[in-house]
Amino acid sequence: MSAEEEHKDESFRDRIATVNEDGKRNWIYPVKPKGSYYNKRKIVSYILLTLLFAMPWIKIGGNQIFMFNVIERKFSLFGQVFFPQEFYLFALLMITGVVGIILFTLVFGRLFCGWVCPQTIFMEMLFRRIEYWIEGDANHQKKLNRSEWDANKIFKKSLKHFLFFTISFLISNTFLAYIIGSDELVNIITAPPAEHLGGFIAIIAFSFAFYAVFAFMREQVCTTVCPYGRLQGVLLDKNSMVISYDYARGENRSKFRKGEDREAEGKGDCIDCGLCVRVCPTGIDIRNGTQLECVNCTACIDACDSIMDKTGLEPGLIRYASDESIKTRTPFKFSVKAKAYTVVLAALTIVVAVLIFTRSPLGITVLRARGSDYGKTAEGEITNIYDIAVVNKMGEDLEIELKIESGNGKIETIGDNWRLLKDEEFSRRFIVILPKSEIDEAKEYLDIGVYANGEKIDEVEIDFIGPIL
Repeated sequence: MSAEEEHKDESFRDRIATVNEDGKRNWIYPVKPKGSYYNKRKIVSYILLTLLFAMPWIKIGGNQIFMFNVIERKFSLFGQVFFPQEFYLFALLMITGVVGIILFTLVFGRLFCGWVCPQTIFMEMLFRRIEYWIEGDANHQKKLNRSEWDANKIFKKSLKHFLFFTISFLISNTFLAYIIGSDELVNIITAPPAEHLGGFIAIIAFSFAFYAVFAFMREQVCTTVCPYGRLQGVLLDKNSMVISYDYARGENRSKFRKGEDREAEGKGDCIDCGLCVRVCPTGIDIRNGTQLECVNCTACIDACDSIMDKTGLEPGLIRYASDESIKTRTPFKFSVKAKAYTVVLAALTIVVAVLIFTRSPLGITVLRARGSDYGKTAEGEITNIYDIAVVNKMGEDLEIELKIESGNGKIETIGDNWRLLKDEEFSRRFIVILPKSEIDEAKEYLDIGVYANGEKIDEVEIDFIGPIL
């Protein structure tokens, strides 16, 4: 059997490492990773963690840099507040995001999972490191779990789970700060629980949910729950750059003997040490090829490179590469399909950016009052009643005024309070009054100027109905 034929053996896909033959959970004890890729991932992870925990407290113009408040239907992006009337922007952002995911996965495989995904960052760079610090490396963890419940085991397990829940509690608070806003979160934390019982229950519930994910579910979130792992099976092709084992160079596998000429003996560079399997957080053997469970965490690359360095063999037996580049021994290429997705993604990004930065500072909707018809004043003037909804996106309090920009009519506002607070919206009613001499047809069209603090911000067209002449 050739190296390529052996590499194509698909029997490993009939099972996953996290489930044993009896269908029970097979707990994964990955060896503590180390190496250049791991060090780079740590830098990226800690930068992202800093941003994640800091962003709810960073404000631009008094608004959170990012907030998705579904309860009050108020959303903030880079300090700009968006309202439900602008949901089309979020729809476009989602479409752009989906195209971005397709492009990114098509070209770079599951790189997002290994370097940016919050689940991976929290699990591998925070919770797993705490576990290594308290319980030791893989063998020490196995030994501890098999041991009797003595004082040492109780102390280590209690300390680990206390820290796990504490961090989960902090994550829960941060998560809620993105949903309800950091100011409201502070109110919930500082006030007695009875005054914010719903918020208090939400924090505790989310804390236990995150704790369950990182203390017990762990890698099964990636291998079983997350839909992206299954999505990549549809998106990847032979030109996608993923973490790959160079089977053409590595086979036939054989144990290392000092001073031997492996090429002359028909041996590949893989010494079958199994470290790439033991270091994998999802328990797979990357030498079997691209698999759904692989999160592209690079632990196997660092592990293999360390062995290659010790044996004097060339590093890169496991590396970022496409299946096609390994098969044909050619450099990675940016495919035509990837280029097409890039053009579409760039176009969508430009459209969304233009829509966001050219959006009107006021969201204005004017409709005729439901069920109303024209009326007449004592002087014989014709009246129409309208409802107006205004959304303030200008970041300051506004005094709203309405003026007719065409014709000799006038506007009477109903109610005295036409003050609109920043990032808020209101609905009011007003009456348009026209002299009968101004009406030539059963329906006239008028331009209404909307003024904020004395400055004209926008102009809307309304239809004005009158008696049929």
